[in-house]
Amino acid sequence: MSKCRAEAAAGAAGILLRYLQEQNRPYSAQDVFGNLQREHGLGKAVVVKTLEQLAQQGKIKEKMYGKQKIYFADQDQFDMVSDADLQGLDGKIVALTAKVQSLQQSCRYMEAEMQKEIQELKKECAGYSERLKNIKAATNHVTPEEKEQVYRERQKYCKEWRKRKRMATELSDAILEGYPKSKKQFFEEVGIETDEDYNVTLPDP
Repeated sequence: MSKCRAEAAAGAAGILLRYLQEQNRPYSAQDVFGNLQREHGLGKAVVVKTLEQLAQQGKIKEKMYGKQKIYFADQDQFDMVSDADLQGLDGKIVALTAKVQSLQQSCRYMEAEMQKEIQELKKECAGYSERLKNIKAATNHVTPEEKEQVYRERQKYCKEWRKRKRMATELSDAILEGYPKSKKQFFEEVGIETDEDYNVTLPDP
């Protein structure tokens, strides 16, 4: 074996061994190939051969399930976990799950209330926009003071709209810090609808 091929084989062995240890779950050679091919560009033949060599060297474990070989990390290298530790972890999982559910419920309530207020603000903003349009079209029916008042009111409601949109964004970002799924999945589960879903854009300041 050339020096270049030896280094490539050693690199593949390191990648596969580290992957099985980090994941700590059983995989077939096809599973490993599919999971690592895009990131590391390993060929299937290299993956199969390297896994067999690692098993022969005793660095990983190999078992037959029917006609398929399954590979997994040597469990002797990991610390044993007592039943008390497992029960403690189960308790934490239950507590965190309850916390997530409570946050989701609070978020749904707040989102519903905010959507109501946003819809009301949109209606008011649309009314003022229509009024402003008429004012702009008029020649001498409106005084400068009335015109300025309309501008101020429009600015006020747009500012409130931005404020509530920012509050909703900050709240969802805070929840997403500990949420195991994507932002899109979170919005779908909670039932959050955004301005972007309806192609609504905040007016310029």
